[in-house]
Amino acid sequence: MQKYDSTINVNLANKQRLTIRIGRNTLSFVMPLEGEQNIVYEPFVVKSGISMAANLREAFKQADLLLQAPPRVRVTIDSDVLLVPVETFNEKDIEALHSHAFPRQEHDAVYYNVLPDLNAVAVFSMNKDLRLVIDDHFQDVRLVTAISPVWRHLHQRSFTGSYQKLYGYFHENRLEVFGFQQNRFKFCNSYDAARTKDAIYFLLYIWNQLQMDAAHDELHLVGEIPEEGALLEGLKTYLEKVYVIKPAVDFNNHPVTQIKGMPYDLMTLIVKGR
Repeated sequence: MQKYDSTINVNLANKQRLTIRIGRNTLSFVMPLEGEQNIVYEPFVVKSGISMAANLREAFKQADLLLQAPPRVRVTIDSDVLLVPVETFNEKDIEALHSHAFPRQEHDAVYYNVLPDLNAVAVFSMNKDLRLVIDDHFQDVRLVTAISPVWRHLHQRSFTGSYQKLYGYFHENRLEVFGFQQNRFKFCNSYDAARTKDAIYFLLYIWNQLQMDAAHDELHLVGEIPEEGALLEGLKTYLEKVYVIKPAVDFNNHPVTQIKGMPYDLMTLIVKGR
């Protein structure tokens, strides 16, 4: 990780767009300097017992990248996402739809991202206090779901080869499982998967539900895989083709793949874009 130079030229900083990643229990910041190959990544230690909005306020007092933050920011948020087909989407319905799918707090606001290459709209929420902190510090805010760059990237990978593929993305004790059929989602859901046995159960259950071929179809895993050896052993008892995606190979040794602790979705966003 390159150390942030607080004497960086202000004009250069103003041309860049800071990225803030808001996880369920994590907070981090990224900014390219003098080209996308030169990346500064700064994780922030989140304090338990206070809200993420309060943590972000503290970060603005302490984090190097936020002390001289540019006016433009891209915020990626890891929250529950409802996928709606483009052809049935109506902006007026998003709050009702999201409330039916997920318990929503009064202090949450609902947003959406259009995913034209997947013929879907991702509907998600953010705490209003958290959004207020962001709006207080930036003139230009872009808000996206953290998982969407991963969906887009792995959707493109799904076209290689002639067999079906199922993907599992592990992060913050969560497992995102999804697959595609041409330019649409065939399946997409997320699970609590802190335990290896739970992750194996979910993946095999979905595999059977989709009637995938155990001898020929492929399961691809990426991210913070818990007990990787045990997980692979359990899956390979039933499936012939189980692979782990290595970011350095996936992204041709891009510098971000050498940054310890950076989530795969953030790497994907930087390398592949939104």
